[in-house]
Amino acid sequence: MSVYKDKRSPYYQYDFQVRGARHFGSTGCTSRREAERFEEERRQLAKAATRRAAGEPLTISQATAKFWTEVGQHYRGGYNATFLAALEWIALQLGKTTLLHEIGRRQVSEAVARRRADGVSNATINRTVTEPLRRVLGRARKHWEQEVQDIPWRDFLLPEPKERVRELRADEETRLFAALRPDYHPVVRFALMSGCRLAECVGLTWDDIDWGGRTITIRGKGAKVDTIPLTSGLRELLWPLQGNDAEAVFTYVADRADGDIRKGDRLPVTYEGLKTQWRRAKATASLADFRFHDTRHTAATRLLRSSGNLKLVQKLLRHEDVATTTKYAHAHDEDLRRAMEAVENKTATESPGKSPERPIRKSKKR
Repeated sequence: MSVYKDKRSPYYQYDFQVRGARHFGSTGCTSRREAERFEEERRQLAKAATRRAAGEPLTISQATAKFWTEVGQHYRGGYNATFLAALEWIALQLGKTTLLHEIGRRQVSEAVARRRADGVSNATINRTVTEPLRRVLGRARKHWEQEVQDIPWRDFLLPEPKERVRELRADEETRLFAALRPDYHPVVRFALMSGCRLAECVGLTWDDIDWGGRTITIRGKGAKVDTIPLTSGLRELLWPLQGNDAEAVFTYVADRADGDIRKGDRLPVTYEGLKTQWRRAKATASLADFRFHDTRHTAATRLLRSSGNLKLVQKLLRHEDVATTTKYAHAHDEDLRRAMEAVENKTATESPGKSPERPIRKSKKR
């Protein structure tokens, strides 16, 4: 077995090769025995993905394993763990021995219906069933020379509600941080100030921060790399965090001993760990209809309100098309409405176009 502990992570890591291809990553396990079992499962998946004779059709189990090896395991942040779970669910639901060319509209429709029965949102179904399966079959056709049926994927994408812009109010922010564990304050503050997504916050490393150049490199969706300014406020937030971890910017304090981890140790904030702490704090603070992603909306709305410049918001959020950013224009419209109403209220007390009436003086009798 090749599992090992990395002092930068509370979990055992795995690292092995199958026919010259390297497979590595976190097991997500703190027990060595569980980590070895996890590694063996990944080893068998890797062997199955490469055990294909020339011209032999792939099963969905082999294809999902092959896709994970070539693409999925390299997704950044916590998304790769979510994607792996989605691939495993798909292979199980479609039948692990089902050949790729046997998968058509009926199978996709049934998989969507089964996931829908779990009571999850349309967005979750699109991202954990339809989209992963589309990627696997698309790669099988294009790169693995597999026979794949033509599937109209748009017909199976479920409607999602139009994304709304939800801003964190000042009183809500006070309640949120009062309820949130202090060791998680920096990462949430960073999200509110930078507009970064959850995975981008968790994945931030010290190598991404250029103190001299005053920039922060953000590795976003689709492996896109961009930079945002390192403002004075962000510098003041991040500078004291140095020394907590050699690589990860944001860490938390272990509240109990577990294996090699001692109570009080500083450990990197994880994707799932931050989601858990966020849910708890949000419930305690009684924040209704507010997601972690809404910290990004809050940062954008506040910048637009302060600057009135939609192009600056586009730059902060790293949108390629300013049309994507226009959903924040409502903030500018709202501020304009309030300003106009303030003028109306002020002038309503006056009588425009009229001079103040003068008292009539009675003429003296002669």
